[in-house]
Amino acid sequence: MNENTSRSNGRAADHPLDAMVVSQNNHAVLLENESVRVLDTWVGAGQRTAIHSHEWPSTLYVLSWSDFVRYDIDGTVLVDSRKMPSQPGPGAVLWSAPLPPHYVENVGGGDLRVIAVELKGG
Repeated sequence: MNENTSRSNGRAADHPLDAMVVSQNNHAVLLENESVRVLDTWVGAGQRTAIHSHEWPSTLYVLSWSDFVRYDIDGTVLVDSRKMPSQPGPGAVLWSAPLPPHYVENVGGGDLRVIAVELKGG
């Protein structure tokens, strides 16, 4: 592998609750280098993630959608997708700012799966 396709090159995340440290059951690194970390993220119907964070902003590519609720570490609802004016379908592209510690619960009937391209450049 060269520097553009390595799975482990680049600056590592600093947050102790980084998704790849504490939530590996729901995140896998597809590519990582000095500029980006590309994650395959998934939450099955009725499942929830461990509390984790994402320290870099990211572009999200939706592979499959299911309703979800994102909570902060105290259990306060941050996002409830059921209240969104429209719901993205497969192929939709979204933007996400860095996310402090949170967890996600899939409250829909299908799998939620997103490719996240985290931008390290800051």
